[in-house]
Amino acid sequence: MAELGGGNGGTATQRILGWFPERVQLHVAMLALQFGYAGFHVVSRAALNMGISKIVFPVYRNILAFILLVPFAYFLEKKDRPPINLNFLVQFFLLAVVGITANQGFYLLGLDNTSPTFASAIQNSVPAITFLMAVVLRLEKVRLDRKDGLSKVFGTVFCIAGASVITLYKGPTIYSPSPSLNKVREMSPMLQSLGDANGKNWTLGCVYLIGHCLSWSGWLVLQAPVLKKYPARLSFTSYQCFFGILQFIVLALFMERDLNAWLIHTGSELFSVFYAGVVASGIAFAVQIWCIEKGGPVFVALYQPVQTLVVALMASAALGEEFYLGGVIGAVLIITGLYLVLWGKSEERKFLLQQKPSLIQSDNNGLPRTSNHAKSSSIVQPLLSQSNENGPHVEATSRSPEKKTGSGRRRRRPESCWRRMAKQTPPMESS
Repeated sequence: MAELGGGNGGTATQRILGWFPERVQLHVAMLALQFGYAGFHVVSRAALNMGISKIVFPVYRNILAFILLVPFAYFLEKKDRPPINLNFLVQFFLLAVVGITANQGFYLLGLDNTSPTFASAIQNSVPAITFLMAVVLRLEKVRLDRKDGLSKVFGTVFCIAGASVITLYKGPTIYSPSPSLNKVREMSPMLQSLGDANGKNWTLGCVYLIGHCLSWSGWLVLQAPVLKKYPARLSFTSYQCFFGILQFIVLALFMERDLNAWLIHTGSELFSVFYAGVVASGIAFAVQIWCIEKGGPVFVALYQPVQTLVVALMASAALGEEFYLGGVIGAVLIITGLYLVLWGKSEERKFLLQQKPSLIQSDNNGLPRTSNHAKSSSIVQPLLSQSNENGPHVEATSRSPEKKTGSGRRRRRPESCWRRMAKQTPPMESS
């Protein structure tokens, strides 16, 4: 993932990576990414079980994310960042209400009343909800006379059906941790401190999670016109993160007046905040945009269900989570709908490229990309990022810096890896 350097064949890390094909590196990175985001779901639930405030947790998490983002935004986007004005600030503030405050608030409320596994499962419906919103707002047309249009419609129906089943039908328990696993948890003070994953109000929690997905999808739709006017994506995200911190602090003035709630009492609480802010919002961010750069958004989105499986294994071992029939049926329907939507978007992209070959864009080195990796500058590509706190991407083509040759002709100058990353739309984390 590092940029190849010159002289002596690059660093030792680059030489080791050179032993493996890029496709292998992509699959390994995506698996590591899903484990990272899966850990976020489990760590967040453990933090709630330990009693950390639902207001304090996102405040600290967003402060850490903001500290990580600002240096990259400042140095990498000096030339790309438009002048800030009141109109932009108002739009950033409103996007923060939807994409950070409502998104993360609903997620934590839903997670507290359900379980990490089903919180992760229901997030797979975000591409379908985004597609539905784009259709309602007439940003995308539904072509029922083509197989890609039918696939997206059926995928949306499956996702809505799956979310409805999870919400309305809990069903009997079909899996409980084995007695031996429970004994291991009882003998481990650390695992005992994490509490269990028994839900408080399953239906209410699912409603909160649907609100989380609606907020996430709404943010993806609403950000598109703003990004066209303000293409500095890291700065765009930093401003929203800043306003999100302020909004959560204002909420805390009314909802969390206990000063002790702002103190980190244990190492487990400190780890959960650090993991959410640094790993889920920092390291995973860098890995994900590298994967999108190399493999394309569809490739990244196809790995999303792996996260749900990993969350199930982690939550069962660490939290003693039980699985219910309604949740499993709903998760299967949602994941089926996800793949139908993704397949429809992929087929639509191929169709457009066949109709207009000029849509095949060149990468930053001037080499043409294949149709599988071609990127779209339209909101009509609602693909998952993660998840996440972790989401879909709206990507735009950027011109690479040019340099004059001796003959007066201009040629492209390769951009650095991090500058290319800065021009990618930052993913919204899974919560």
